Amino acid sequence: MGKMSNSQTKTDVILIGAGIMSATLGTLLKELAPEWEIKVFEKLGKPGEESSNEWNNAGTGHAALCELNYTPEKPDGSIDINKAIKINEQFQISRQFWSYLVKNNLLQNPQEFIRPLPHISLVQGENNVRFLKKRFEALSNNPLFQGMEFSDDPEKLKEWIPLIMEGRTSNEPIAATKIDSGTDVNFGALTRMLFDHLKRKDVEINYNHSVKDIKRTSDGLWELKVKDLNSGSVEIHKAKFVFIGAGGGSLHLLQKSGIPESKHIGGFPVSGLFMVCNNPKVVEQHHAKVYSKAKIGAPPMSVPHLDTRYIDNKKMLLFGPFAGFSPKFLKTGSNMDLFASVKLHNLVTLLASAFKNFSLVKYLLQQLMLTKEKRMKELREFIPTAKSEDWDIVVAGQRVQIIKDTEAGGKGTIQFGTEVVSAADGSIAALLGASPGASTAVHVMLEVIKKCFSQHMHEWEPKIKEMIPSYGVSLAENPDLFQELHTSTAETLGLSGKESVSGVSEKELVYS
Repeated sequence: MGKMSNSQTKTDVILIGAGIMSATLGTLLKELAPEWEIKVFEKLGKPGEESSNEWNNAGTGHAALCELNYTPEKPDGSIDINKAIKINEQFQISRQFWSYLVKNNLLQNPQEFIRPLPHISLVQGENNVRFLKKRFEALSNNPLFQGMEFSDDPEKLKEWIPLIMEGRTSNEPIAATKIDSGTDVNFGALTRMLFDHLKRKDVEINYNHSVKDIKRTSDGLWELKVKDLNSGSVEIHKAKFVFIGAGGGSLHLLQKSGIPESKHIGGFPVSGLFMVCNNPKVVEQHHAKVYSKAKIGAPPMSVPHLDTRYIDNKKMLLFGPFAGFSPKFLKTGSNMDLFASVKLHNLVTLLASAFKNFSLVKYLLQQLMLTKEKRMKELREFIPTAKSEDWDIVVAGQRVQIIKDTEAGGKGTIQFGTEVVSAADGSIAALLGASPGASTAVHVMLEVIKKCFSQHMHEWEPKIKEMIPSYGVSLAENPDLFQELHTSTAETLGLSGKESVSGVSEKELVYS
């Protein structure tokens, strides 16, 4: 270990990890308590390099408009839309907050992080078509999903998804739903913009700083041992409140804190691969996010989708995800990460999970063995005319799925969502888990604030309502308010209409 610096510095809030979650929490707190001192520690050299990076996350703009796993079919054949409504409501909260930031000039050029893009669900086979039609009927009555269209007419589908329909020879029934109010969100760009904003607000951001230990001191503060990776020296920092938003790195740090809430939780790392199209002519023929159904026996994180994305202001086409396995908890992590997370208190939970999820492990191993040609075969189910030379493989980020004991699932249940774990006294909180993560960041961070700063909620509520007008209100039950807010945020964020405001040229609009 490097030399110890004796200076101890005390601050109000420490955020660990410079991803979308810390960026969002820091920005909210700076609006609610501008006088509070905030410090950020990030292991890497710049913000948004791990899970928040645009190359490392796939869905981007999850509003449950097209993700079929959020609307399961119940045993009686009806469709359960509760989760879809919940996720859409949470995405609306993000939209309102971003809109507030743009309106107040705290963020500029929203088209650098959000653009309008149709969201499409596509299925094949008689049973799936029947499911999609029922889903469409259940959702299209809800104000949050208005404007959704359904079609099983191949001619109509050729207009919506020309690239997917071209050269399709199968006689299997095929159907899709389309909703034009979807978006593509570049969370890497948004994270970087928010950190620029925090820097202007005098937040101290330390890159190349790795948090090695966290412990509670007798005065009730949290003491962090932080290593400066450039100089090798170790600093001690103290804070009243600590937020661990370190993606896959959060579990280790949470375990170091020793809070009882950190026990009996394990993590299972899953890496993702995407195929990226390198042929602009092909990219030009597709303008939507198209989600399908996961294959039977495959986990929900493996839902295949073909996404138009805007990265560095360039239109891209990504297909995936293919799952992989690495014992690392972060892309830049260590091969010892998984082993280091195994403790006496979570061993039984992890073993129960391995036993229970044998099929998942088998699935990941099969995915690892896929050759490029086998991946191309899966891609051709979407794009029948796809050529191998037009597509490259890109390794996406690491996700750590949380494993814990739950009442419903019993011991060792894998959680596929995002979860906040906090100490009973609210002095420390950690964010664990993966999807739909970034899209619901504002909602999740408001939950952290409510849990950890309950004593301030009364005075903060008016400001929260100014930033998020629908705070505490269900938009699904207030269609007029939803309409009003959806329209005003669309205008502020440059999502309304198809004129050049959205940064899309006339040429691209042929396909939208």
